[in-house]
Amino acid sequence: MIGTHDSASGAHFAFTDRWGGVSAAPYESLNLGGRVGDDAAHVRENRSRAAASLGLDPGAVVWMHQVHGRDVAYVEGPFGDDAPPLDAVVTRRPSLALAVLTADCTPVLLADPIAGVAGAAHAGRPGLVAGVVPALVEAMRERGAAPQRIVARTGPAVCGRCYEVPEEMREAVAAAVPEAYATTSWGTASVDVASGVRAQLEACGVTTLEQSAVCTMESDDHFSYRREKTTGRLASYVWLEAS
Repeated sequence: MIGTHDSASGAHFAFTDRWGGVSAAPYESLNLGGRVGDDAAHVRENRSRAAASLGLDPGAVVWMHQVHGRDVAYVEGPFGDDAPPLDAVVTRRPSLALAVLTADCTPVLLADPIAGVAGAAHAGRPGLVAGVVPALVEAMRERGAAPQRIVARTGPAVCGRCYEVPEEMREAVAAAVPEAYATTSWGTASVDVASGVRAQLEACGVTTLEQSAVCTMESDDHFSYRREKTTGRLASYVWLEAS
């Protein structure tokens, strides 16, 4: 159900697959997204199960209302049922988990354990172009993080071999982020959002990055909007240990 990477520094990262929950098809089974048409009680149970498997308090997880933009908010607790529209959050509160929901987009998790700052962003194609990743790094810098100390993880996402787009869209994305220019395995225009995210992080001075090898469109163990249309959402979490 959950894959984790706990660094010795005290930064924790976790990524879900689609199994181990209670949702029925087409959200089968660990759907963690609350805005995709699934039963709200099922989503609450799934979020509780995921949190419990990580040793987290389900009431201490920040969920965003993601809109493919670049706005970043500093948080000291969950938004509850009235989350503002944004795509990145930053915190200095230990044990507060920041969550990103995806089903093909790239989840970006950052932590500077020395400064005690964690951040998370939802980077789809529009957010990549809008610059949500540089905006997140800057928000962390403003709170004491140093890019050279930031540990970055990106989670399961559709890969450049599968993310087919019209040629004009590929050109528009590449004009903003050249590293996102890609070609599908069958030879048509595509976008590689994860590679674009990596390039943006490196341009900001973040060089310690581990990128998931999972392509959501290729993996039946992960939700993919492009493959299934009506489907659930994965979650990626980052949090810092309490001292």
